[in-house]
Amino acid sequence: MQKLISWNVNGLRACIRNNCFYEFVQREQPDALCLQETKLSEGQLEVTLPGYHQYWNYAEKKGYSGTAVFTKTEPSKVTYGLGIPEHDHEGRVITLEYPDYYLITEYVPNSKEGLERLPYRMEWEDAFLSYIRGLGRNKPVIFCGDLNVAHEEIDIKNPKANHHHAGFTDEERAKMTVLLSNGFTDTFRYFYPDKEQVYSWWSYRFHARENNTGWRIDYFIVSKSLEPRLKDAMIYTDVMGSDHCPVGLLIR
Repeated sequence: MQKLISWNVNGLRACIRNNCFYEFVQREQPDALCLQETKLSEGQLEVTLPGYHQYWNYAEKKGYSGTAVFTKTEPSKVTYGLGIPEHDHEGRVITLEYPDYYLITEYVPNSKEGLERLPYRMEWEDAFLSYIRGLGRNKPVIFCGDLNVAHEEIDIKNPKANHHHAGFTDEERAKMTVLLSNGFTDTFRYFYPDKEQVYSWWSYRFHARENNTGWRIDYFIVSKSLEPRLKDAMIYTDVMGSDHCPVGLLIR
């Protein structure tokens, strides 16, 4: 059994300062830990996790975006980005190749207030789907991360009030529907299709986390061919240290 965990840490230095990061990793002992929004530049932070191989993808812009993967099993190959220059300067993707699947951490661009970045977000969605479909011709794909979309109304506390807001636009939700229809499975909904009020992100404003006024925007998504190997999907709502909580997957 393998335990895979994904976490948007919203600044890894702050998460470590809050004594949350190491404590969580030590307790859960994931086989692989995928991070988003590390907000680091190369050489800025040394993470001490004995027994883990570390892979980092930094944004060119300081203090912005960035991803990382810590894994106990060394992959046969690691690639950074999508191989498309216009999409690869913000450090949003790392792909690890293993004998029987690819593991990808992804930090999807936020459409931002006023949806100023929605057109770019749509381009990103098409490019990423093309990328994972290409990989999927070789072997199954597991990808995880902050996908910056609540797919269905069940995935958000106040769907009517947030309709047309970044992360819950018709366009973003439709892209997720298209992605899943291309042979991929949202693992949390695979196990818990009707489970309500379980979220992975809460605004820092208006006591949102205290009131559980949240969004489920962090996912583990897998090629459908991996469904027989799935054991469970987790959302660690009690883990602090970021405005997101970690999400996880158990796979045989």
